[in-house]
Amino acid sequence: MANRIDLDHARFRGIVRGSIRKDLRKHIANGAMIARQGGDTVKVPVPQIDLPRFRYGSNEGGGGGVGQGDGEAGDPIPGEGQPGAGEAGSEAGQHELEVEVSLEELAKILGEELELPNIEPKGRRQVTTEVNRYTGLRRVGPSSLRHVKRTFKRALKREIAMGRFGAKGGVVIPIPDDMRYRAWDPKTVPESNACIIYMMDVSGSMGDEQKEIVRIEAFWIDTWLKSQYRHLETRYIVHDAEAKEVDAHTFFHLRESGGTRISSAYSLCNAIIDAEYPPEEWNIYPFHFSDGDNWSGGDTARCLDLLRSQLLPKANVFCYGQVRSTYGSGQFKTDLDHAFADENVVITSDIPDKDGIMDSIREFLGTGR
Repeated sequence: MANRIDLDHARFRGIVRGSIRKDLRKHIANGAMIARQGGDTVKVPVPQIDLPRFRYGSNEGGGGGVGQGDGEAGDPIPGEGQPGAGEAGSEAGQHELEVEVSLEELAKILGEELELPNIEPKGRRQVTTEVNRYTGLRRVGPSSLRHVKRTFKRALKREIAMGRFGAKGGVVIPIPDDMRYRAWDPKTVPESNACIIYMMDVSGSMGDEQKEIVRIEAFWIDTWLKSQYRHLETRYIVHDAEAKEVDAHTFFHLRESGGTRISSAYSLCNAIIDAEYPPEEWNIYPFHFSDGDNWSGGDTARCLDLLRSQLLPKANVFCYGQVRSTYGSGQFKTDLDHAFADENVVITSDIPDKDGIMDSIREFLGTGR
């Protein structure tokens, strides 16, 4: 019975996994998963199997049966509610089932669908951690670690050697000397740390729709990077003419009305890295989202200089996502593409709408850096 349950559960998870992969672009675009996030899992809506229902047949072969009394098909049964006003619908209802999926499994689905390579941390010093693995056996230990098969095997060998167990069988009862227990061996393994620093333009030209696109894309970027690094920290910077660090809720909901000076965000990002994230210990991922407007060509030159001299030498990769808006010129992406045409550490992406989020994620994470 247990094996059947395990098989049914595995088959069900396979169906859910296939449904998510099939509709992944739709799931990413509508952002419904983010609202259903809780801890290390998300609730994913998947189509539900049609509910069984009775159908009237021809009752071929004659004879009576259940429901063969007086009355016509469709007549209400005494005691049931009568038809109300209005007409009944002619189409089948839509049934959806919410299934909990771990963020780790969701990351695997994302990686498979977008064909994302596993990230190789930069060749710098890594933090180490001690883990316990059960790799051996001991003759003493707690009952919870008793190795049943090895204990029985030891007892069986003893009974056979003493001639008390043969072709006709016998009774095998382990004695204390037969007991075997799992033993662990502490090992030190490398553990890579990573930091994501999100920067976003919150000036008047960035509306709610643009911020929602950033929120959805950041969720999926986080999901993938968490599957690649044991320890991941996230920081948030917003900017218009000035930059400041905020929490996650403020980052996705704040709206200002001032102008845009992108260099203020890059300067603050660099200051945070220098103060708290030494590049020899951390894998650093700055992500900047904007509609492409900047205060002046002079400030754009300042941004390019900060990238070349400060941020790029410290980062695994620098990603710039340009979210289209009615008021944004889109010039900043053009400037970055021209200045860093030969730099594979700078990745830019144009995000026209929510349907473009999936392609943008593939561009940002597809390098394996």
